[in-house]
Formats: sequence, structure tokens, C-alpha cells
Amino acid sequence: MNRETLDKFLERGILALVLAILVFAPLAMGATDAWAFLVVQGLMMGVMLLWASRIWFSPNPRWSWPPISCAVLAFTLYAIGRYLAADIEYAARLEMIQVLMYAFLFFAIVHNLQRPGSAQIIGFALIFLAAGISGYAIYQFLAHSYYVWNYPSPYPGRGSGTYISPNDFAGFLELLLPLAVAYTLAGRVRPLLRALLIYAIVGMLAGMVVTFSRGGWVSVAVGLLALLTVLISQRRHRWPAFCLLIVLLIGGTIFTTRYLTTTTTYAERVKQPESFVQLDWEVRRDMWVAAAQMWRDHFWAGVGPAHYDYRFRQYRPETMQMRPGWAHNDYLNLLADWGAVGGLIVLAGMVAFGTGLIGTWKDIRQSQEPDPARRLDNRLAFFLGASAGLLALAVHSVVDFNLHIPANAILGVTWLALLSSHRPLTAERRELTAGLPIRVLITLALIAGAGYLGCQEWRQGQEQLWLARARELPEFSSARTAALERAFDAEPMNFQTAYDVGEGYRTQSFKGGQDYEGLAKTAMEWYARGMRLDRYEGYDYLRYGMCLDWLGRHAEAGPYFSRADALDPNGYYTAANVGWHYVQVEDYAAARSWLTRSLRLYWQDNVIGRSYLEIVERKLVDNASVQNPLPAGF
Repeated sequence: MNRETLDKFLERGILALVLAILVFAPLAMGATDAWAFLVVQGLMMGVMLLWASRIWFSPNPRWSWPPISCAVLAFTLYAIGRYLAADIEYAARLEMIQVLMYAFLFFAIVHNLQRPGSAQIIGFALIFLAAGISGYAIYQFLAHSYYVWNYPSPYPGRGSGTYISPNDFAGFLELLLPLAVAYTLAGRVRPLLRALLIYAIVGMLAGMVVTFSRGGWVSVAVGLLALLTVLISQRRHRWPAFCLLIVLLIGGTIFTTRYLTTTTTYAERVKQPESFVQLDWEVRRDMWVAAAQMWRDHFWAGVGPAHYDYRFRQYRPETMQMRPGWAHNDYLNLLADWGAVGGLIVLAGMVAFGTGLIGTWKDIRQSQEPDPARRLDNRLAFFLGASAGLLALAVHSVVDFNLHIPANAILGVTWLALLSSHRPLTAERRELTAGLPIRVLITLALIAGAGYLGCQEWRQGQEQLWLARARELPEFSSARTAALERAFDAEPMNFQTAYDVGEGYRTQSFKGGQDYEGLAKTAMEWYARGMRLDRYEGYDYLRYGMCLDWLGRHAEAGPYFSRADALDPNGYYTAANVGWHYVQVEDYAAARSWLTRSLRLYWQDNVIGRSYLEIVERKLVDNASVQNPLPAGF
């Protein structure tokens, strides 16, 4: 096998692995579960090793460096540095691994998948994948399915396809719908393929409708409108684009008024009472205000990678009692986690990418390549479709967190890389022969990156294996606690596992028995580990204080409950447990104040607040009846 043949084999191998990542991640519920992301991580390691091999076997290795590459490299280095200084190591490490993965994927595509055919293979494969998943979403909606694969869905009545959240599925579709439309209207494709693309567009539009994602609807409308506006400005594609715009406007209006408005989900999601709409807006506003306040308090570096959710309790208002996960605004989430430095790097990358798009557009329009009907139309179709998809994603990111869904983030990175490598050789896009120093440097980076990801793959794989076994065992049982301890041995920086182990020992201790004291002390050791690993987690302090109360050391318990309240000053659960503490020390007046506050913060399902307030009220009545203030015989 000569070097050219081997080089083509390695290039096709990289394309196959990249395509496997792009197909697997959406099918695996967006790759949000740890096991699914580990599969993606393993595939990415394969891409890196093939790339390292291709550098040395390619007969003419080239080094491409589009303008956005500087921003990608800068943010990757910043992510590594920010991880090393993060308060919560485990959360920051997982976030840094994602950044590394996306960066390696970006450079792998830029340097290895520059042929026009690669973009078309990826584009067509994902378009038909999205159409198939849309069919599943339509089935979920029509059958009122309560499952995604075999997992219960928290969004019954809405189609989410192979994603858990319909909003995330909408983010996936909005990246591909404009591309399918662009290939149909402006692509050089065979009639059969064009017909299949039309069916795929209809299916994806229907899939987008049944998500009932208002942000997704607006975003895909913006993306399609931008695409059709550009095509209408082109003489060759003007009338097909104009006709499609009219069909979408008239057909969408008729479909919405005659069918969609009659569905229950539409009434719940769109025709909501004004008070419900206001509540939905207030929830998002509270998350955004908290993110903005985190950024103000940590302006330059942010609170830390993936720290928003863990720091939220300190910033939450009284009206927000749920755990948000993300800020539901990727831009504010970026500033909260990474600070102004991270925001400026991303902004610089956006400017560089936008500048490159303008230059690419000029090149496409002015190119004098032979047979433009064959070559330039598909290039134009991909350029416009992928650009419109990224525009739609950027709009949707104002009200959601698609960039924190690995499948959507990977697809967005792929479009960025393909568009960045799309431009012909100009002054703005350097492509040089890779000399020996560059090849050595790239190879070392790839081997080091693959080695690090491999170590993390093994470490997290062992942890997830034991966590999965623990979930199958009875809650708070000795066997489950033992399995959790094995998981902690595999990953000793996971604060949540430390807390769960502590909960197992505390629950067993609270059942009584001869060894209750030893079990309580063991639980306290695990809570102390949790405090060291995540000093912003107030529940470790709560449980530590509860163990001290259980052991009769009430004076020592007080400061731990105070610390928990400082970390979660507006949390109903924390307030209820502080009230529980005052019940143990028989300060019923203080207990009533805390329990009443807890119920005011959150009434529904507040079992601790209601049950202990009843106990406190009875105790206060009993004490008042015993302490008769009137003189005897009055």
C-alpha cells in the first residue's frame, strides 16, 4: 500500500468516525448522559489517533489556519488554566474535557475534511437522520407517548424525538432544516435525491411543530427567512425561493389555524393564561438575573467552568426554588462561568468567523471556476444552509442552553469547522506545507490529548459502572452504600457521590440500633469530604449538623446550620431543616419562624415544613397551658 492510498484510507477513517459521532450523539438522547458522552469521547480519541498517523503518512501534509482558529486555541488554553484554578474540580474537569473535545474536533475537521464531498456526505446523512428522528417525534405526539426510547419523558404531549427535552430537539432541527432547504433549492442534486430532500423537509417541519418549542419556532423561522432572503436576491434561485416562502407562509397559517390550535398542547404552550405566561417569563428572568449577578461579582474570570448551577443557591430569589442546571441563556451562562475573559475570546472568534463568511461569500459570487452549475451550486447550498443553521442556533441560545447539549454543540462545531475550511486559499486563510517541527508539535499534542482523554475515559467509565450498579440496589441500603463507595474510589473528586454515601450511613444511623453512633460519625466523615470537594454545597453542612443533633451535640450543630443558610439563604428546604434543628433543641419559637418561612417559600410537597410546624404548634400550645400566668384560686 503506497502513501497516497494509505492517506486516503486514513482520511476516510476520520470521516467515518466524525460521522459516527454526529449520528450517535443525537440518537443517544443528545449524549447528555455520562455513558453516551464516554462513547463520543472514545470515538474522538480514534479521530485523534488517525489524524496523528495521517500527518506522517500523507505525501503532502498541509497546515490550515483559518482566522477563527486563534480564538479556538485561545479559549482551549484559557479553559485549561481556568480549570486548574476552579473551586469545584470535578465539575470544572468535566467541562474542560468537553471544551478539549470540541477543539480537537474543530481542528480535525479543518485539517482533514476539506474536500467538498465530505461536507455533502455529512450534510445529507444528518438531514435524513433528522427526518427519521422527526418521524419518531410525530409518533410520540400522536400516540401521547410518555417515553423516549425506554426512558420516561418529563414532557408528555410534546415530541422530543430521541432527545429528552423538546427544546433540545428543536435546536438540532434548526441546524439542519436550512441546509435541507438550501440543497433543495440551490444544490446540484439528482431528481430522486431532490424528492427525498423535499420529504425530509416536510418531516423536519412537522417534527419542529410537535416540539412546541416557542424558541425553536422563532429561531428556525429566522434561519429560513435569512436563507430565503439571500436566495431571492440571486437571479438564478429567485423564483423557487420566493415560491417556497409563500408556501411556508400560507401553508403554515392554514395548518396553524385549522389544526394546530385545536390541540391540547398548543393551548397549554401558546394560548396560556396571562398569569402562566408571566410565570414562565419570571422563571427565566430569575435565572438570567442570577447569572448576571454572578458575572458582576466575578467579572473577569467568572465563577468557574460549569459552576453556575452549583453557585445558583447563593443568588436565587425567593420565588425560584428549583435547580436550573443552566441559565437558559448561553450568552449569560458563558459570562457567569467564564467571565469577561472568556466572553471576549468568544466574541473575537465570532468576529473572525463573520469576517471569514463575508470573504467566502465574495469568493463564491466572483469565482470563475469551470462548470459552475456542477461545482458552485452545492458549495453555495452548503455555505448558505450551514450559515443559516448557525444563525438559528445563535437566536435560540438567547432563551435556551443548546450549547450545553453535546449533540447540538458537536453539530454546531462541525458547521463552524466546515465553513471555516470552505474558503479557497486567500490572504485570510493560510494553508502551508507542514514542516517537520509543525508535524512533531501536532503529533505530540494529539498523543497527549488522546492519552489524557483515555485516562479520563477509564476513570469515568469505572465510576459510571459502579454508580449504575448502585442505582439498581435498594435506596440507602448497605449494598448500595458499598457500591457508591466503590464509585468514589474510582473518582475521588465527585462531591455528589460523597454526599450520597453520607446519606446512606446517616439513614442507617437514624434507624437506631447498637451502632447508631458509629454510623453517624462515618456519615459525618463523608459529609466533610463533600464540603472539601464543593464548599458551596449547603446540604453537606445541613446533614453534618443533623448528625450532631442526633448525637446530642446541639451546641456544635448550630454553626453548620448557619453555614448552610448562608449558602442557600432563600431555599425552602434549607429553611425547613434549620427549623428541624430548633425543634431538636426545643426552641419552638425559633422553629416556628423557620418552618413558616419555609412554607412561605414553597408550599407544595413541603413535607418537612408542614409536619414539623404541626408538631411545633402543639408544643407551643402545651407549653402555654402549663405556664398559667394567673394566680392560684383566681
